[in-house]
Amino acid sequence: MPVSEAVREGVIDIARQAAAAILDVYGGVFEVECKDDASPVTAADMAAHHVIVDGLRALTPDIPVLSEECADAVAVAERLSWRRMWLVDPLDGTREFVKRNGEFSVNIALIDDGVATFGVIQQPVTGALWFGAPGRGAWMREGTSERPLRTGRTTPGRPLRVAASRSHRDARTGALMERLGVIDPVALGSSLKFCWLAEGRLDVYPRFGPTSEWDTAAGQAILEGAGGLLVDPRGRPFRYNQRQTLLNGAFIALGDPSLPWRDWITAANAGGQGESSP
Repeated sequence: MPVSEAVREGVIDIARQAAAAILDVYGGVFEVECKDDASPVTAADMAAHHVIVDGLRALTPDIPVLSEECADAVAVAERLSWRRMWLVDPLDGTREFVKRNGEFSVNIALIDDGVATFGVIQQPVTGALWFGAPGRGAWMREGTSERPLRTGRTTPGRPLRVAASRSHRDARTGALMERLGVIDPVALGSSLKFCWLAEGRLDVYPRFGPTSEWDTAAGQAILEGAGGLLVDPRGRPFRYNQRQTLLNGAFIALGDPSLPWRDWITAANAGGQGESSP
């Protein structure tokens, strides 16, 4: 079900308010705590969480909200009963926030029967904002300007721009990257990798390490709106809120769906420990 213009603009405004709350903390001195899973959390995470949850509940009171910062408080049975929901990462890339490198974002996605049907990603430091919906397009806003996004075909002979590090690879990532040939590795934090794929600034984003559903949902909606693809190692599109766990399996995201990603995945599986379960 497509979102109305009023809801779209409302969510965009909420994302910008959350970004402002994050920057209020970013500009000062803040403490870093650790959650039970050892991931960091700051006052900025919580400030953005409250802005988004309160804003979405006021904007769409009939749609429940699942945020990273309150997910443990929602019973699994209740969550799985939701056919439509907002899936939120108030501050994606807290480690980047702590490093003060600007590579963190606000992620808000609408999930309909497991499908990410609309997504908004806001980068607080630059003010850039991306939004999109599969089959309906994707756009980037900077200030008062807006431009549509469309991933193009990869230029033959040009090194693939890959969101991966040359120095920090697991066996599967290393095997996949070797299969790609000459590449241009790009280090970038948070869900901004999906935005750069949608813009055509990246070609491939392979991920074999752990992520959570709120890390990928908004980015998938934007990337697919721009003509890209995100699939698991079997070629299945990611689906959300369909399982007991909120952890994702391995995936590969592409700007150009015609790239031979199946061959790359086969090489990665041969070079690593086999395929991760979705």
